[in-house]
Amino acid sequence: MVLPNFKENLQKYAKLLVAKGINVQPGDWVKMTINVDQAPLARLITKEAYALKAEKVIVKWSDDEISREHYLNQSTEVLTNIPKYEIEESEDHVLNHRVSRLSIISSDPGLLDGVDPTKIATYQNVAGKAFEATRIATQNDDLKWTVAAAAGAGWAAKVFPDLATSEEQVDALWDQIFKTSRVYANDPIATWDEHKKTLNEKAAKLNEIQFDALHYKAPGTDLTLGLPKNHIWASAESYNPKGEEFIANMPTEEVFTAPDTRRMDGVVKSTKPLSYAGTLIEGIEVHFKDGKIVDISAEKGDETIKKLVNDNEGATGLGEVALVPDPSPISQSGITFFNTLFDENASNHLAIGAAYPTTIKGGTKMSQEELKEHGMNTSTVHVDFMIGSDKMDIDGIKQDGTIMPIFRNGDWAF
Repeated sequence: MVLPNFKENLQKYAKLLVAKGINVQPGDWVKMTINVDQAPLARLITKEAYALKAEKVIVKWSDDEISREHYLNQSTEVLTNIPKYEIEESEDHVLNHRVSRLSIISSDPGLLDGVDPTKIATYQNVAGKAFEATRIATQNDDLKWTVAAAAGAGWAAKVFPDLATSEEQVDALWDQIFKTSRVYANDPIATWDEHKKTLNEKAAKLNEIQFDALHYKAPGTDLTLGLPKNHIWASAESYNPKGEEFIANMPTEEVFTAPDTRRMDGVVKSTKPLSYAGTLIEGIEVHFKDGKIVDISAEKGDETIKKLVNDNEGATGLGEVALVPDPSPISQSGITFFNTLFDENASNHLAIGAAYPTTIKGGTKMSQEELKEHGMNTSTVHVDFMIGSDKMDIDGIKQDGTIMPIFRNGDWAF
């Protein structure tokens, strides 16, 4: 590692994730999922969490090579036989301890390339149902959660293939992670507070207007999405039931809400690759009619994206619409990260699957059926794909039919 001041910045990053990301409070339980090659970061996060008086830190390790071997060598029956004790442990963490969840992603985006897509899809489906309690609690913000990144060698090689050595590639990726997470600032926490203020101003204006629908126009895209009554545009910060703030994604550049999944018509084309379940998917085209995905295809990963939509409950609907200006720092870096956490924050995006109940007034107290009645999609999956570019225009359509520009040439129009 030759990146200047790496150890110092890794320490700042660990502190930022703990103090600002999941905002550890005395007595909190913390569960961290992280790859074994990121052990130095895991140790720093653990120390920082205990320094803030966390009661317990749980570390769930993973390993890319072992994960791939499991998929290649286990039968589908064995792979999808999730032990009861794992499900019970997950439910206990959610229901009895409200464990704060910190997910550190670093895997090779093409980790499972060449693995039978049916096996991957089946496991994703079974796991989504088995760990439903955690998924619903997370979507409701019943617990604090943060998704962040670390520089894995396989991922870095995909992002920076022209660099000569693995060390240079990993350094370059860490540099981008630190930049986009504002670690290089003298006071990263204060810098994040200023960034949140900017995003909140855009969300507040959209909430005040309460558009009835959005109309997207770009090369290959002509899509109209309805918006539910009393929808809420959210941005960087979220709050658990205790009123404790957390930041779900670091980095983040978006404001987002849920579409009315009953009112979706038109076509949209993706503008960046999607890494889903260890498979790279590129050139996605989606056709909507009468509130459903009626056709979806991809130039690469076609079978995987079709199985995502066709084999998962509620996956013919959308659960999120997010606005990200093309001049955002991640977009202007010119880098394709092959990772949704980063690429979605360089581009307007949509999410196949579940809506967040927090994006409609009173949603966290609604049942799944009540959410559906309000136009909110329910599903066992939530998968973002990127559609934005500097050629995208978006209009807001008011209840009276008045049209107001929101985006022009990929940037805010107000």
